[in-house]
Amino acid sequence: MYHIRSYQPGEEPLLRELFYNTVHNVNQRDYTPEQRNAWAPVKYDENAWAMRMLESEPFVALDNDTIVGFADVQNDGYIDFFFCHHTYQGKGVGKALMKHLLKAGKRYGVTRFYANVSLTAKPFFEHYGFVVLTEQQKEVRGVVLTNFLMEKR
Repeated sequence: MYHIRSYQPGEEPLLRELFYNTVHNVNQRDYTPEQRNAWAPVKYDENAWAMRMLESEPFVALDNDTIVGFADVQNDGYIDFFFCHHTYQGKGVGKALMKHLLKAGKRYGVTRFYANVSLTAKPFFEHYGFVVLTEQQKEVRGVVLTNFLMEKR
């Protein structure tokens, strides 16, 4: 069982490392190295990342004291971040985070959850009742990536 709690300021570098490693390890079956480097480059603006974390206020999943995932849900139901540590894939981290997000969203009065979901995460989101509204081609740092706008009502 994983403990889910709110992100704490100062954890930004840990969350960035988890994000980077997840994109480059888990998403390699669906995205090219060029696409993964555009999505999660080695060099990044630490201040911009810290601001995104402060604004999105993600929840983190802990295995003892180790952060093994993080995800957020905004007041309007938008899920911007949803990442599970690459060595914890298939071990219930995503399930714990999704249940927590859906419960938190309902407390906010959310009736529609939506997210831009990667090819890799699409089956996971479908398992939790999300449906594809549209396939999207998004340009990120000059490279096109495919993802899906998905929602759950």
